[in-house]
Amino acid sequence: MADNKNLMDKLVSLCKRQGFIFQSSEIYGGIGGFWDYGPLGVELKRNIREAWWHDMITGHDNTLTPEGAPSPYSMTGLECSIVMHPQVWKASGHYELFHDMMVDCHECKSRFRADHIGSSQCPQKPSKCPGEHDKCDLTEPREFNLMFKTHVGALFNPDSEAYMRPETAQGMFVNFKNVVDTSRVKLPFGIAQIGKSFRNEITPRNFTFRSREFEQMEMEFFCRPEESRQWYEYWRDQRYNWYVNLGLKSDKLILRDHEADELSHYSNGTADIEYAFPFLGEGEYGELEGVAHRGDYDLRSHSEGKLVRDGDGFAVELGEDGKPKYSGSGKDLRYHDQVANEKFFPHVIEPAAGCDRAALAFLCEAYTEDQVPDGKGELQERIVMKFHPRLAPIKAAVLPLRKKEDAEIAKDIYRKLKPYWNVFYDEGGSIGRRYRRQDESGTPYCITVDAETAEDNSVTIRDRDSLKQERIPVDELIGKLHEKLSGA
Repeated sequence: MADNKNLMDKLVSLCKRQGFIFQSSEIYGGIGGFWDYGPLGVELKRNIREAWWHDMITGHDNTLTPEGAPSPYSMTGLECSIVMHPQVWKASGHYELFHDMMVDCHECKSRFRADHIGSSQCPQKPSKCPGEHDKCDLTEPREFNLMFKTHVGALFNPDSEAYMRPETAQGMFVNFKNVVDTSRVKLPFGIAQIGKSFRNEITPRNFTFRSREFEQMEMEFFCRPEESRQWYEYWRDQRYNWYVNLGLKSDKLILRDHEADELSHYSNGTADIEYAFPFLGEGEYGELEGVAHRGDYDLRSHSEGKLVRDGDGFAVELGEDGKPKYSGSGKDLRYHDQVANEKFFPHVIEPAAGCDRAALAFLCEAYTEDQVPDGKGELQERIVMKFHPRLAPIKAAVLPLRKKEDAEIAKDIYRKLKPYWNVFYDEGGSIGRRYRRQDESGTPYCITVDAETAEDNSVTIRDRDSLKQERIPVDELIGKLHEKLSGA
């Protein structure tokens, strides 16, 4: 665990030094649970979002399906507002059920999640957990709703109360009928969204792993009830393999099915894709993504009202007056199968990924310390970020060996590459120092322009991971980079 903590400290330092992640409002002392992504970090997150959107929506092979399931199927997207009608969160169950248990200490005035007491530090005696210090005076656990409350309009009263969304999923459910009516999609089909969500975490911690503002990449896949188990297993495996294909080692990644007592109030089955983050203990994993079989809970609750489990199904929760406690929209959100002439609530499979947690996992996986020969043939320590080429913030760097003599040719090559990729131009310092900077940035390839370039119109490509160098004609450079970046 000590080595892992040391690794995490090094990674956090590199993220600040290289411009991946900064503490939000740092010059004012920061604000807990909020983070800013720097020049390299914003490119890393953008690449993760684009890879997810391509692989899930625009480039997804919708002819590959579970045995017996219909093919092809439609995948489409939405972008919904962060603030929604407050009734959305009452019908969905978040208003009553979206909470953690909180404990306060009367002595130090600190606040803790009840289930994190055993892994938290006492502010007055960090070697002990809260409650173990003789001065600790802890309250009994009580509920704390995680939704951020805000007000809409000029008047601040109960009628103006609204909430920052704690998840992006509900926007897709309340727009289900709009998508069906305008896109003419047929079951099965998926609706996807990438966007910010907000949860007022009691104790945000572990760098960006548990934050109060974060970005989600979610997809709701609607299908016939009798096909839902097949689709659940299909998407569970698809999503696990997505992380493996982008470089997360299989021995650090697990796919874990939830036990019955872990399931959410809506879930008929959930599997978590988890990663062995270095800030966790030996044998412990943190959630990257959850794939949930939500049944027909969401569409039914937004039609009829907040639901409670009734045997194997759901029933509308009623108040003391016998009326729905939290009413739904009253709109019929059933799917109309015109061929079979039947109406029903589709079942939903939801892969819900965190973009920030994915970025953190890819940063942890990429961080590597090794030794490379210097110009004198001796080994020297190197820090290198071994990102998959699809995720690397900078795809290639153009480096003139001689600042004056080679600069014009190098700039011309740089300008030719810019329309295709995010590339970097650097003429400052020794070539070895420039290589090290690009290694820490995670740049897969460095292109060196030297004295021979003017004579033979060729350059040297250096591979970040293997350190192999290859001489390439300038005219073939774009095609060669396309091959290397797409085929790695």
